[in-house]
Amino acid sequence: MGTIVVTGSASGMGAASAERLRASGHRVIGVDLRSADVVADLGTPAGRRTAVAEILELSGGVLDGVAAVAGVGPSVPDAAAVASINYFGPVELLDGLRGALERSDAPRAVVIGSNSASTVPMIDDELVRLMLSGDEAASREHAASAQSALPAEALGASPSISAYATSKLALAHWVRRTAVTPAWGRRGILLNAVAPGAVLTPLMTGSTGADRDFDPDSFPTPMPLGIFGEPEDIGFWVEQFLRPEARFTTGAVLYVDGGTDAAMRPTAQPSALRV
Repeated sequence: MGTIVVTGSASGMGAASAERLRASGHRVIGVDLRSADVVADLGTPAGRRTAVAEILELSGGVLDGVAAVAGVGPSVPDAAAVASINYFGPVELLDGLRGALERSDAPRAVVIGSNSASTVPMIDDELVRLMLSGDEAASREHAASAQSALPAEALGASPSISAYATSKLALAHWVRRTAVTPAWGRRGILLNAVAPGAVLTPLMTGSTGADRDFDPDSFPTPMPLGIFGEPEDIGFWVEQFLRPEARFTTGAVLYVDGGTDAAMRPTAQPSALRV
C-alpha cells in the first residue's frame, strides 16, 4: 500500500476520499485548516510552502499519490480568495510535491474540478489567462475587480460564482496541459481531474442555501438521474485514479455529475479535430 496526500481531508469529498483510501490500506496524510495531519492554509503562498515542507517530512520525501480536493464554493464573498484557494492552492501544492511523486514506482495525482467550468455561463477569459500564466497577484486583483463590477442582483447567494467557475475551468486546463509535459508524463506521474456536479457537501449546501431535502427537479441545472451525489461518489473515483493499475490514463477530466453536463451540452464532447 502507498502513502497518499489528501487535501481538504476534514470534511466533504476530502474526508470521504481519505476514509476510502485508509480502508484500502493506504497511509493518508490529511491536509486541512483543522483536524488534519498537516494544518495549513492552501489559499496563501506561505501556507502552501508550509504544507509542502510538512508533507515531505512526514512522507520521507516519497509519495505514491496526491488528491487535491480542498476548495471553496461560490458562496465565499471574496472572489480573490476563491482564485487563490481553488486554482493556485492545488497547482502550487502539486508542483511542490512533484519530486516526491517521481520517487514512487506508480505515482498518481488527481484534482477536484467542477462541472461548473462548463455549465455556468459566467467564465472570465482574462482570469483564466492570468491563472494559467501563474500570476497570482494579478489574478486576485482581476477577480476582485470583476466581482465589484457585477450588479448587486447578480451576486445573491453566490457572490463569487464567476471566479468559482473560472477557477475550475483554469484548473482543468492546467491538468490537461501539465499531464502531457515530459516532467509529468515521461516521468510516469499520471495527473487527472474529477469534475463533480451537485454533491451534498457543506460547500454545495452553503452555496445554494438549501438543505438535504430539496428537490432535484427544482435544481437550477438538469439532474437526469433525479438524485444528488454524495461525497462517497467522488471518493470512489478519486481512489480509482490513484490506483497503480490506472496506468494508461492521464490528462482526463471525468464528469461525475449525474449527467448534468451531458444534458446541458450533449454535443460538446468529444469535439472533432478540424484541419
